[in-house]
Amino acid sequence: MRPDLAFGGAARPMVGKGVSSIACLAFVVVLALAFWTGAVWLGQLLFNLTSSGI
Repeated sequence: MRPDLAFGGAARPMVGKGVSSIACLAFVVVLALAFWTGAVWLGQLLFNLTSSGI
């Protein structure tokens, strides 16, 4: 039995392992950038709120 039958078999397009690895790494990089952008934004917001005297 082929191991990819559980994941859709012939209906699933066969993508090269290198291409899918690069896509996975790119997705992880995008997630990391989004996380750190949000963390910096939240830090700046908290800093501005505490330094303005409110």
